[in-house]
Amino acid sequence: MVVGWNKIKLIDHSTLKARIGWQGLTTAEYLDEGEAFLVTGTDFFNGAIKWNTCHYVDKFRFDQDTNIQLRNGDILITKDGTIGKVAFVEGLSKKATLNSGVFVLRPKKTTYEGRYMYYVLLSDTFSDFLSKLSAGSTITHLYQKDFVTFECEISTDINEQRRIANALSDTDALISVLEKLIDKKCAIRQGAMQELLTGKLRLGGFSGEWVENTLESLCYLITKQTGFDYTATIKPSLANEKRYGYIPFIQNKDFEGEKINFKTDFYVPMEIALQFPKILLDEPCLLVSISGRIGNVAYFNNSELAFVGGAVGVAKFHRSEIAKWVMLYLQSPIGQKMIFANEKAGAQHNLTIEDIRNFIIPCPGMEEQSAIASILADMDAEIDALTTKLNKLRNIKQGMMSELLTGRIRLLEEV
Repeated sequence: MVVGWNKIKLIDHSTLKARIGWQGLTTAEYLDEGEAFLVTGTDFFNGAIKWNTCHYVDKFRFDQDTNIQLRNGDILITKDGTIGKVAFVEGLSKKATLNSGVFVLRPKKTTYEGRYMYYVLLSDTFSDFLSKLSAGSTITHLYQKDFVTFECEISTDINEQRRIANALSDTDALISVLEKLIDKKCAIRQGAMQELLTGKLRLGGFSGEWVENTLESLCYLITKQTGFDYTATIKPSLANEKRYGYIPFIQNKDFEGEKINFKTDFYVPMEIALQFPKILLDEPCLLVSISGRIGNVAYFNNSELAFVGGAVGVAKFHRSEIAKWVMLYLQSPIGQKMIFANEKAGAQHNLTIEDIRNFIIPCPGMEEQSAIASILADMDAEIDALTTKLNKLRNIKQGMMSELLTGRIRLLEEV
């Protein structure tokens, strides 16, 4: 045990309250406006409450139980459905209460700082506790009695707790700034796609009418793997690890945009793949998700040989250099609208190969295509760089939590 730190049972130093059964709310009582916010687990976002998504309840429901009337500094924990999600209450400027799926946790005295305990509940300590609690079961509820065994180490110095919480909070603020910047850059890119990929905004030096083509007219082949081929020949040959003479089996979860995951769940022998040359990925082409992940498209740049898995349509072009343009157009808002207009509802969302063949693709000249693609690629590179920075910062925060919340690294008081 670190000097100046104690192991405590959280329940001995806290109150843990929730809306009790007879006070339960029906969805008919969820109001679009009312006396008080009604916070549910679906309103948790990145450890905070997204107040603009909350429903409301009337005054009677708010007044029913003073124990669950929220105040700034409260810690909330989901107890139903996705259990163990945590949020810290701040920025609350009006009345708020809880539905029956959320606990509110508060310190009884001054054993711990609320924000400090919030970070403890975000740490591996609480995750491990939940994992042990649900081991070998399909637990979908947390009960007050479950917290009887939850222990954590905390500094006995409330000021040290505040210093730790402030350091982690400052890191969260940096993460939030980056997240908002990435969202802004993504929105700008989306707007640019809408303008540039439809010809509404033309780049300097380019003029002339765009030509509309069906995707089928641009391709010499649009096809997919058949169920019979998969069951009779392909499936029995698959390996779940990379072997000599095997190539990646690309499923619709393995691609998006220009990103292809070649480290897939399955690999197919080259000798089998060669029996199905139409779905062998051996040239730049377009991949389209035709089941489940509707709207997901990718440009396969042929950096490595691969093979089409199920739920994927493949389009091979007369001129392969146009494949990237088609991918960009189908990613744009108007392209996505066209894809989803052809969606077939069922147990899963589906597209047919015939739907894909009939997609209408407006095309400028190749130079204008390249210029537009270059602008969007620069935007992508900027977003990717910011995303890499964000992931590093998140990893730094995890490392800080591991060290600071265990006392392995101490934050000394400034003198």
